[in-house]
Amino acid sequence: MNKNQVKGVAKKIAGKMQEEAGKLVGSKEQQVKGLGKQISGNAEKTYGDAKEVIKDASNHS
Repeated sequence: MNKNQVKGVAKKIAGKMQEEAGKLVGSKEQQVKGLGKQISGNAEKTYGDAKEVIKDASNHS
């Protein structure tokens, strides 16, 4: 697992927590910010996944 994958998962978890906290207190703004973090986290993890695939492919060449 590379640093982008780890950061992506961490952002996704933080975003989910922020979204849930926003729901608890009735803050749509916090919910939206949490969803944004989740999307950002997913994108970063996907980037990290792609880097791993490329690295693995180049090691097998």
